[in-house]
Amino acid sequence: MLTQKQKDLLLFIHQRLQKTGVPPSFDEMKDALDLKSKSGIHRLITALVERGFIRRLPHRARAIEVIKLPEGVAGPATLTESQPPPEFEHRLNPMPAQPAPEHSVIHSQSVPVPVMGRIAAGTPISAIQDHTHDIDCPPDLLSNGEHFALEVRGDSMIEAGIHDGDTVIVRRADTAQNGDIVVALVEKEEATLKRLRKKGASIALEAANPAYETRTFSPDQIDIQGRLVGLIRRY
Repeated sequence: MLTQKQKDLLLFIHQRLQKTGVPPSFDEMKDALDLKSKSGIHRLITALVERGFIRRLPHRARAIEVIKLPEGVAGPATLTESQPPPEFEHRLNPMPAQPAPEHSVIHSQSVPVPVMGRIAAGTPISAIQDHTHDIDCPPDLLSNGEHFALEVRGDSMIEAGIHDGDTVIVRRADTAQNGDIVVALVEKEEATLKRLRKKGASIALEAANPAYETRTFSPDQIDIQGRLVGLIRRY
């Protein structure tokens, strides 16, 4: 079951490919759906991936494949479902339905990921902040699921290749494997970026810098916010 925005985006992508053969950009999708931020488009695309309507193509960067259309649509070549609202139809300016390939491909140079403030790679700082802006991320860094970015402050993870000033890309999750680098919320007040080590009934947050001590907590003191999947560094 799709929300109206998810359905609108899917039909917009499909109709644009039918009309011009050229996929819309994230900016065009944002404008077509009257969204304020490209991060909203990223969330809609992620939802469509998770529901099996589109998929990211492996080994083909910046490509998304349209697999199926909403229930009630006759097939990839025709849009027989009830028409979208007039204002949406006006933005789309659709042409009469034409035969289309079995799969449609959308290319994008980058994926916007919301930056949610700063994360400590050192002494823990206050919990993750609200969405401040977006950062363009190579799609190869992302998998299925929701992602967010955090600006790193401190040098406790320097031997893991994470430097002060880097931006880390995190896949939202509430569990992690032993040895994963995670965003951890300590006692619901402090956020930190550390390597997770499970030690019996305890959880250790381990730095990658000998100048910092490993801190050990009981499971109820730690909330995993996400797992590190990549980083972006500016020179």
